[in-house]
Amino acid sequence: QVQLVESGGGLVQAGGSLRLSCAASGRTFKEYAVGWFRQAPEKEREWIAVISWTGGTTANADSVKGRFTISRDNAKNTVYLQMNSLKPEDTAVYYCAAAATRWAGRGASEYRDWGQGTQVTVSS
Repeated sequence: QVQLVESGGGLVQAGGSLRLSCAASGRTFKEYAVGWFRQAPEKEREWIAVISWTGGTTANADSVKGRFTISRDNAKNTVYLQMNSLKPEDTAVYYCAAAATRWAGRGASEYRDWGQGTQVTVSS
């Protein structure tokens, strides 16, 4: 099992930036893909991005493409989500999740371990 702790959320004005971090401990984190999801009030959890075990392959949802970048530093057991050009509709609780495979898709069921989430609020 992997323990995940997100940080870096907060309140930001529209057009601003935030960088979320997902720090991991436990099973060999560097061998597995990691994804970011978000959930806004009264909405379903939405997949945002995923990064492969080496960091060499990434994918983003269309809603954040060109604005959000996922990356990882396996030496630090940390995955990042750089969020630029934030919009009010990006307001949500953001979760990182570790898969049990070296690559994963957008389905929440593909991810085994989840963090507790960090709140991101974008004001207009």
